Amino acid sequence: MRAEKRAETGMSLVVLAVDDEPPALDELAYLLNADGRVAHVHRAGDATEALRVLRDTEVDAVFLDIRMPGLDGMELARILRRFAHPPAIVFVTAYDDGAVDAFDLGVTDYVRKPVRAERLGESLRRVAGLRVVPAPAATLATAVADEPAIPVELAGTTRMLPRSSVRWVEAQGDYARLHTADASHLVRVSLATLAERWANAGFVRIHRSYLVQLRLVTELRLTGSGYVVAVDGVELPVSRRHTRELKDRLIRAAKHDWTR
Repeated sequence: MRAEKRAETGMSLVVLAVDDEPPALDELAYLLNADGRVAHVHRAGDATEALRVLRDTEVDAVFLDIRMPGLDGMELARILRRFAHPPAIVFVTAYDDGAVDAFDLGVTDYVRKPVRAERLGESLRRVAGLRVVPAPAATLATAVADEPAIPVELAGTTRMLPRSSVRWVEAQGDYARLHTADASHLVRVSLATLAERWANAGFVRIHRSYLVQLRLVTELRLTGSGYVVAVDGVELPVSRRHTRELKDRLIRAAKHDWTR
């Protein structure tokens, strides 16, 4: 049933559950069906079957496993983003190494297995919220591009952290710690990857272990051991190889502010 007809009749969400493991698919479909906001759950055992369902049926959201044989969930999500009216995408996975790609794709949520009913309910609330305030596809695409988010773990729950709330990033081995104004979150992604992907958003590499949001730098100061920058009252070291570039960036940013 098309979304316009469902809206007229007051029906709830139509969703598609995709997982190559039958027990996991059964559990996911059961939990989705048990939520009062869901009118119907379509099922698919792989990405190819999911595309067949989507060819004939309009759904509000796809609850999608990432690691599947053949076309995997991440590849399917990229295809779905190219739809004229793409459904919301919720990754349901046992792994956290898809976090960076997930925020690049602008997914609605990222749910870790084993799935809990209350956690899935939070995802459905977000999906339903997208229907409550409709917007043109171009507007949504712009919003995703301007405000990407990255999945983080908080008290056993995966939340979508807006990139704009990140003040600075600290490398911790193969992980990165995202520092916000009042908390920090460890994510499985390298600092080099974030430096490359977040460069256009104003993040600058100042050290092999640190990435900062340039507009939040309030001070660049020479100390006995070298330069440091101040971000939210925290002093972070600046390596010699990054000092010149950082100075130039700060001067250009200041001149831009003066001449606006």
